[in-house]
This record gives sequence, structure tokens and C-alpha cells, in this order.
Amino acid sequence: MYLRIIQFVKGAFRKIPPAPSVVREFGQSYRSNSSSYHAFVEMDKITALRYERLPEDSPYVKPFRMYYTQNGEEKSWDLLKVHDSVAIIIYNSTTQNLLLVKQFRPAVYHGVISSAEGTNPTTIDLEKYPPQLGITVELCAGIVDKSKPLVEIAREEVLEEVGYNVPVDRIETVLTYRSGVGATGAQQTLYYCEVTNADKVNSGGGVDGEIIDVVELNLNDARNLLTQGSVVTSPPSCLLGILWFLTNKAPKP
Repeated sequence: MYLRIIQFVKGAFRKIPPAPSVVREFGQSYRSNSSSYHAFVEMDKITALRYERLPEDSPYVKPFRMYYTQNGEEKSWDLLKVHDSVAIIIYNSTTQNLLLVKQFRPAVYHGVISSAEGTNPTTIDLEKYPPQLGITVELCAGIVDKSKPLVEIAREEVLEEVGYNVPVDRIETVLTYRSGVGATGAQQTLYYCEVTNADKVNSGGGVDGEIIDVVELNLNDARNLLTQGSVVTSPPSCLLGILWFLTNKAPKP
């Protein structure tokens, strides 16, 4: 049974520090963009959380089962059809920081709970599992849900999420790969974009009800993030992007 998490977010309009769980894992390696409107909204203010069956008309996830015969043996595999996506490595050459985004991810939060309580817990103890556990630090990214060139979608995401307005000719294609191979097989295209303070036109933070905080990561801490044994709340695409940047674009120390 495929489920969806229903969440209700209530924002308190006051400045708050970064989520404790993120600070603990990243150390003091980033600073949030406190000028953002969203820095005054508590993204971890999650209440009335519950699970429901995934409706068939979901515009984001389509579950199905594939049957096939391999080497004479009939097999099946449960799959999810999801949107392809873009992700952007953003480097501010004025501040010499990487620009990342921080947000609450229900799937990550569910992963933490299900690892401890089972796939479909009937109740969720928000004190035992504070919503900060679902806050991630990621590359600027977005799904491909428009009939536009991928690089144009990437440009829009840079503007909407981090607030920098750059032309598409300043956005470089890095890699195209499968962001998932077990259940989704979706394709993600990774881009690189160098910005300056002069390109900043707004505070970012997302659109359509998104609560996103812009994060600045200095290069020394970016290197430390990739040391053996690190534990981070970031997806592989973020770590790949940081590694690619450090290998190919970062100023020499």
C-alpha cells in the first residue's frame, strides 16, 4: 500500500536559529540567509501529522507493478513513476561560498520513523521524533513539470529558491544520470552556475507555499563534509555536486 503523509505547517513569524539536528551534523559549516522571509518561519513547526492512502490522481507519484521474463523466469517489480528533475551547483564568487537550500522533507522524516517504528506507524510521537529530523541541506533543484528546455527550468529554480537572476548561457551542464534505480528510475540533470552578489534580486525561499532557507557553505567546510565517516542529511546528488565542484571548479587553496 502506498501512502502519503499529510502535514500542516504553522509558521511563527520570528527569527530562529538553524534546526539543531542540522547544525549538529554540519557543525558550524554554513550560515542561513537571515534576510529571507522564510528565515522567520519555523519550517519544523509540524502538527497534526497522519498517513493516508495515496490517491490515484496524485500528480507526483504513480505506483505500478511491472511483469517481465528474464532468462526464462517470470519476475515482477514494484515501481514508482515520478518526474525527472534538475539540480544546480551554485557558487557565489563574491563570497566564495556554495549556495545550498534547507527544507523539511516528509520522505526523510518518514524514513527516520519507519526505520525505528515500522513502515506504517499508527501514531507519531513528535517529541520522540522531532520534525527537525526531516530537515535536509541540498542543492537547489526542481522537478521537470513544464514544456521548457531543462536549462531554463534550472534557471527558474535558481531564481525562485536562492534569489539570483542569471541568463541560461551562464549555466553549464555537468552530468545527466538516474537519480533512482530501485523504484523510480527518474532522470536528473546536474548543472553548474557561478553567481555574484550583483546577480541577487530577491531573498529566494521558494514559491507556492514552499518554506526554503538559503544556506551558504564555505569551501573548507565543504571539503570536511566529504571526509570518511561523515553523517549528513543530504541526498547523493548534493554530495556528488559538491565533490564535482571541488574537483573541477573550486579555487585552489
